[in-house]
Amino acid sequence: MKKVVIIGGGYAGIYALRELVKNKNIKITLIDKHTYHNLQPEVYDLIANKSNFADVTIDLTTLCMGFNHNHLEFKNLKVRRIDKEQKKIFTEEKEIVEYDYLILAAGTRTFFPPQIPGLNHADDIKKLHRAIDFKQSFEKQLFEKIRDEAKQCADTHIVVVGAGLSGVEIAAEMAYYSNKFFKRGNFSCDNLKISLISSSASILPGLTQELINISQERLKSLGINIITNTKLQKVEEGYCYLSNGTKINHSFVIFTGGVEASPLTEGLNVQTNQKGQLLVNEYMQALEHENIFAIGDIAEIRNNKDEIMPPNVTIARISGTVAGKNVLKSIEGKSLIKTNPKLDGILIALGGEYAAGNLFGLIHVKGKLAYFIKKYVFHSYRKPLLKLIKSGYNKFRKF
Repeated sequence: MKKVVIIGGGYAGIYALRELVKNKNIKITLIDKHTYHNLQPEVYDLIANKSNFADVTIDLTTLCMGFNHNHLEFKNLKVRRIDKEQKKIFTEEKEIVEYDYLILAAGTRTFFPPQIPGLNHADDIKKLHRAIDFKQSFEKQLFEKIRDEAKQCADTHIVVVGAGLSGVEIAAEMAYYSNKFFKRGNFSCDNLKISLISSSASILPGLTQELINISQERLKSLGINIITNTKLQKVEEGYCYLSNGTKINHSFVIFTGGVEASPLTEGLNVQTNQKGQLLVNEYMQALEHENIFAIGDIAEIRNNKDEIMPPNVTIARISGTVAGKNVLKSIEGKSLIKTNPKLDGILIALGGEYAAGNLFGLIHVKGKLAYFIKKYVFHSYRKPLLKLIKSGYNKFRKF
């Protein structure tokens, strides 16, 4: 019986798994250091109190039990090393997992440039536990502000560094949440400020000008201070120092300035780019390694025009699905299928029931319409997974 291992239970890994379970005669092992699949694009709703922990996670144990597959197991392990020659995975827990085919879907992590002193003061909300810590710290500061407002009205200033999708979305959600909070309570100490810093000439570099304009107008209406053509140079307790020669006070610094691949790729001795992402061919195989596939954010994925595709859920779906199909085809001795990833579009959450988007490169949408389209896309992904974890939970309860 062939053994297939997926490392990483994120979007790409789940899409690959959904293909692999179609073959009932292989052994499938899903490995992740977390017990849950983090629905990362929705974490901003969690921070802004629009959802709770259960809304932004999928339990991997019950998910695997929910699939109708007798040789599928989930292992909550932290991978330390992969031996390609022996086809063995070594873990921090000293458990060794063997494989015939390996699918790497371990994703990326926030990259903190070492040349910027003091970034240890910054919050990394890409990780769910760090996002929850930030949420709790922020709410505690709001409580202290209201508690002491008759004696003093201390400034609260959130500085978001990086004006790509993540930076724009978190700034918008925090601003909307804060405005709603102070308006609902009619609190007098409502001097919370949010600054968004972009090293580029505008926010959302690389997106269409119309989408940039819509987003910028929305951010300004929420009271967000946008600073462009400026880099963060240093962070100290209470202050950020910027490349334009100014310093601004901060209560919280959220850093979204870039990503790097999982450290798993460092010792794998395969071809990678400068971010540590694995280079893959059109079949999603790591170069020169037919039994190793890389999908989602951990891979540098190109279309047939040789353009690098952005790391998002659409590319995770396409790459995960193709890799899953190609592993099965490899096992069956069939010809592999090529991938030519294309974006369905892009949708940006901009606080409350407001979003902006570009659909299929043809039309721009904004406001509630874009918001409900974004929610529909999310629910379309989450709904079948909820059915699986419910089925898995019922099986688990019978043991």
